[in-house]
Amino acid sequence: MFRKNKLEKQLLKNLEQINNTLTKNNILEFTELLGNKKQLLIRNLMTGISKGIGIGIGFTILTAILVIILQKIVTLNIPVIGDYIADIIEIVQNR
Repeated sequence: MFRKNKLEKQLLKNLEQINNTLTKNNILEFTELLGNKKQLLIRNLMTGISKGIGIGIGFTILTAILVIILQKIVTLNIPVIGDYIADIIEIVQNR
């Protein structure tokens, strides 16, 4: 009787540890998500759209900063580099 009670306590303790590990790592939510294909598709679609918008905005900001820096270099009137950069800025502004 005592041995059975001790074994049950050990088993409950192990189950509690497994439950805590699964909860901490969100494995249960992940397995539920894999079972629901529609929800998985929607989540991946939204993730892709978010990443695409973020990349587009980031690239636009970096390009604008680069153009501003190049315009500042042109105003310094460096002979060879200034003409080359002026041509690049003119091409960018025409498009």
